[in-house]
Amino acid sequence: MTLPMTDLKLIKPRGPVTIRVRPPGSKSLTNRALLIAALAHGESRLENPLRSDDTLAMAACLRSLGSRIADDGDDLVISGGPFHQPVTPLDVNLSGTALRFLVAASALVPGGATVDGRQRIRERPIRPLTDAMAELGVNVSVDSQTGGAPVVIGGGGLRGGAVRMDASASSQPVSALMMVAPFATGPVRIEFLGGQSISAPYLQTTAEVMAAFGVEPELAIDHVVIPTGRYRPLDYAIEADASAAVYAWCAAAISGGQAVVTGIGASSSQADLGVLEALAAMGCAVDVGSEAITVRAPRRLTGITMDLGQCPDGAMAIAVCAAFADGPSRLTGLSSWAVKETDRLVAVSTELAKLGVGVVATRDSLNVDPPSFMVPTDIQTYDDHRMAMSFSLAGLRVPGVRIADPEVVSKTWPGYWEEFATWS
Repeated sequence: MTLPMTDLKLIKPRGPVTIRVRPPGSKSLTNRALLIAALAHGESRLENPLRSDDTLAMAACLRSLGSRIADDGDDLVISGGPFHQPVTPLDVNLSGTALRFLVAASALVPGGATVDGRQRIRERPIRPLTDAMAELGVNVSVDSQTGGAPVVIGGGGLRGGAVRMDASASSQPVSALMMVAPFATGPVRIEFLGGQSISAPYLQTTAEVMAAFGVEPELAIDHVVIPTGRYRPLDYAIEADASAAVYAWCAAAISGGQAVVTGIGASSSQADLGVLEALAAMGCAVDVGSEAITVRAPRRLTGITMDLGQCPDGAMAIAVCAAFADGPSRLTGLSSWAVKETDRLVAVSTELAKLGVGVVATRDSLNVDPPSFMVPTDIQTYDDHRMAMSFSLAGLRVPGVRIADPEVVSKTWPGYWEEFATWS
């Protein structure tokens, strides 16, 4: 498809970049804290939350359930309490986290709710969550044709007990059930089919946010136990988003420069910090401090073989880095890419090939063979914010790279292009 010129953003190549940035607040932390604060009786304050399409959709749905959420400078103030039945279906737009979190939360709505979103949301996996909710006594149904949204939840509460969940495609269904499980009639034990959840660091993040608000799950490698309890209101600081920080670190790696990311440090459990291991294996110097993380590029990047299943979002930028390495790379653990905002295995391999990169994709891996030179091309973004940000990095070295539908970055980083322009 040929897009109008106004829908294409030309990336200007530049030499080694020197970056110092505090990315916006973590989307993962913001949406978890929004839900938990809405479930706590009393007033909570979220400091430096992310304001993007995904978190705005989450906040709008929580308002429909009766929560009061107000802006106070850079912060959000949430007055939580019991949910009530929404007048219209909850619209999560394109947010997969909001979809899973609100389907689970709707079990606590006395009259139930319907959760829906845009077309791609209707294709996102939801059955692992709805099947587990049904086992815990919730009347829940999915669309008969798509097997996904719109999801109709009967509400009224859930009972305690043990359930088994397939977390091989996404950890979000487990996180969703974890956050509402304290309101069950007894403790809830979630066992992971296959023995381990994909993207396990996200479950650690969920457990940490829950514990901060007063309910501490017992998280093991193959299961989690959530006690009954009630969340307490809290002033909660949102870390900078590791998933956004990835683009600064990878920009340094590709351009031969340096990136210092503040607002996140050694104590963070955010999953996409896993890209630091990949960058170190490619030859970068990585310095993890208590409040900042610095990446310095080597003279030349080295190809790698690595499982990136624990940091699937950041893995997209690593795939672009691999195109500039000396030697091929094999990236594995990418099966969850197929059920993200688009089929990312198809999207990433297609756009890398257009740049002249040798690429072979399987259902869970990507082989990247760097070319002797790359060609200018228009990068399609497939309505996927991470496609736009990841492939913008290629334009740091390759003249003539243009990004289609650049405003798609508003899903998680509305100010990305303004920040990107300062990287020099």
